Amino acid sequence: MSERFYVETNDAEKNEVIAYDRSADGRLDQLGRFETGGRGTGVPHLASQSSIVLSDDGAWLLVTNAGSGELTLFAVEADGLKLADTIASGGSAPTSVAVHGELAYVLNNGEPGITGFSLARGELTVLDGSARALSADADPAQIAFSPDGRTLVVTERGTNSISAFTVDDRGYADGPATIGSSGATPYGFDFTGKGALVVTEAFGGEIGAAAASSYALAKPGRLTPISASIRDTRSEVCWAATTADGRFAFVTNFGDGTISSYAIGGDGSISLLEPVAASTRLGEKGIRDEAISRDGRYLYAIDADAQRVFGWTVGHDGRLAPVGEFEGVPATVAGLAAS
Repeated sequence: MSERFYVETNDAEKNEVIAYDRSADGRLDQLGRFETGGRGTGVPHLASQSSIVLSDDGAWLLVTNAGSGELTLFAVEADGLKLADTIASGGSAPTSVAVHGELAYVLNNGEPGITGFSLARGELTVLDGSARALSADADPAQIAFSPDGRTLVVTERGTNSISAFTVDDRGYADGPATIGSSGATPYGFDFTGKGALVVTEAFGGEIGAAAASSYALAKPGRLTPISASIRDTRSEVCWAATTADGRFAFVTNFGDGTISSYAIGGDGSISLLEPVAASTRLGEKGIRDEAISRDGRYLYAIDADAQRVFGWTVGHDGRLAPVGEFEGVPATVAGLAAS
């Protein structure tokens, strides 16, 4: 099966997934558009990370429909996507989804909280009694599992905090245990394979204040700080992606169209590598979601305002080199998943 790349249109009338095939040199060719059966918000700049994700084995694609309050499941097939199921998200305005094995959790932003689902037998089934509330003013940005699946993490922009849940053997989340973020407005994040967590900090959009910090899992559901807030000198940082070898993290700075890079130490500590490792339109707002291909060779990012996807090769030293710009996405585009 070809290497793939997926985004959602977030269209208010008919949400769709746009699928691309990725060639050996990292270039993207549009494969097709696939209806989710739900609706997006129709508003540019969906304020979340991971609104669309692939399962661990790459066999399933999950998509949030923020406008209609639903979660969609697609089967990934050789010639595209096959709609498998669409189900109510357990709340309103779902904006982020996490998956581990046959378990998924959706982050609902209307009344902030999370709800669990089973993916067994290629259909979505809500886990009765799995809903967990967040604080009313949480304004959550992202949900994701730790690599071992025993912890769920949610960033809360509104309270400047990070919540962690312990996941039991039945898939139910206990908690949360909430800690203060090292910096203001924690947003997107990604785990390294060893379980270190790198979190971006937007500092309320303050010019030049974008930063990132890192945390360790002391035990399931319990985060402890490693590196305090380290600024990248840019503005409105939002999304984070770590390399498969756990050596580098890339963050997108919406405010000025740049990507900054951080080096990750063996203990999970981070240090700024390049304030501007790459850019889409330098000095222009618009860069948003990003993802690294599963073979670790390519980084892709959406510039929603330019209505393009940009790609770079990822060097062994963490340096980025452009591979191209690819059209065909609307201004409302959201989410990004890469196989």
